Amino acid sequence: MPAEFNMLLTNSSAKLAFSQTQIIFDTVFTTIGSTFQYFTIHNNHNQPIKISSVKLVGSYTSPYKINIDGVAGTSFSNVTIPANDSIFVFVTVTINPNNNNNPLVISDSLQFVTNGNYQYVDLTAWGQDAYFYRPNIFPASGPSYSIVSCNSVWSNDKPHVVFGYLVVDSGCTLTMQPGTKVYMHNNAVLWVYKGGTLNINGAQGLPVTVQGDRLEPAYQTEPGQWGEIWLSPGCLASNIQWAVIKNGTIGIEADTVASWTKPTLTLSHTIIKSMSNIGLLGQGTYITGYDDVVADCQNYCVDFSLGGTYSMVQSTFANYWSFGQRQTTTLLVNDWYQDIYGNYQKRQLNKAFFGNCIIWGSLTEELQLDSSHNNTQAFPYYFENCDLLTKQNTSNLYHYTSPTDSTFSADPHFTNTSIDDYTIPKSMFATNGNNNICNSYWTIYGSADLNNDPFSCPANLGAYSSN
Repeated sequence: MPAEFNMLLTNSSAKLAFSQTQIIFDTVFTTIGSTFQYFTIHNNHNQPIKISSVKLVGSYTSPYKINIDGVAGTSFSNVTIPANDSIFVFVTVTINPNNNNNPLVISDSLQFVTNGNYQYVDLTAWGQDAYFYRPNIFPASGPSYSIVSCNSVWSNDKPHVVFGYLVVDSGCTLTMQPGTKVYMHNNAVLWVYKGGTLNINGAQGLPVTVQGDRLEPAYQTEPGQWGEIWLSPGCLASNIQWAVIKNGTIGIEADTVASWTKPTLTLSHTIIKSMSNIGLLGQGTYITGYDDVVADCQNYCVDFSLGGTYSMVQSTFANYWSFGQRQTTTLLVNDWYQDIYGNYQKRQLNKAFFGNCIIWGSLTEELQLDSSHNNTQAFPYYFENCDLLTKQNTSNLYHYTSPTDSTFSADPHFTNTSIDDYTIPKSMFATNGNNNICNSYWTIYGSADLNNDPFSCPANLGAYSSN
């Protein structure tokens, strides 16, 4: 045997090999319990190698414990693996699922330092008793995903935690009952496929909540923690009412319409906020909304692009993004796109109607109306009895109600934008709304606002009553 076969390998290019680099403990505990998994570390070199340090990088209260070749502990030093050999690492986790202070997902990592190289094995366990949805389909291209059972009904008895892409398949409906709490892991997407339907049926006092799965106080307003709710091209007549959707990348994306006879999305009594990209995105689709708040997004709060049909009433769109600079307006309406050859393509805008709305923010211009480049097609947007932060000419009666009667540009004096309180003072715009809107929509949605305070006719502007 050559002498160098027994000499420690100290070359900084030499690394360890692991049988797994991510350990997931699938057990969902209903009482206090422990479970373990193991992996192996391989030295694929012709000389022994020394791991100078092995440790858990999380807090000292980590529920994980490790055992290396029969020795238990939380950290180890100077672990030698012979040439072309391997060692076992056992990882145990102990969970009390009834501790509501536990994160829904308990993550940690094992750090290995070898010849100056840092390598990691990630550890994941379920911290509370919940329903967990993890990808089980791994296509050669595209994201990994799982498919929710057809015509599933999610109840509020336990949290629902989504990893990866969760698909509502064609011909199927996912229904969420009042009070359901949905927690989305990093980059998770709720994907409603062509021919599928999403019904979020919250209720006043029992909203459905969709947010990131980090429950620590520091993450309560942190944007970008998950992906989006995606109503993909061809999905059918989804309905979202009494919901709070927050802290993702895009709140709701509704793509190309399946039918012009019914809205792709009906959105009512819903708050969408703290998105790292866009709050409500419609692309050549059909959306109707009533008594909604869309607030605090890095780009547009509401982006209605590539034409379509849109009607939003008695709603507040307010952008006071505080996680850096913002360059885009609160609202965008657009009817064109540029194809891969650099040509501008028109997309028909059938209607973009806003009634009794407040559209405001921290910039000096919060309204972008972006019509087709050749300017040969109608651009039928209309603001009826709205409060608009804009420098644009609002005297055109084809697009605005009379500025002397019912188009306003007055600070709405929101109660506290820093804590997302977009109520307005009593008597603010108290009788400036259009009565036809309150009379026609109340029969469908009721006359209570998001705080269960009653609107009255003549109506005020925005999503909260000031009567």
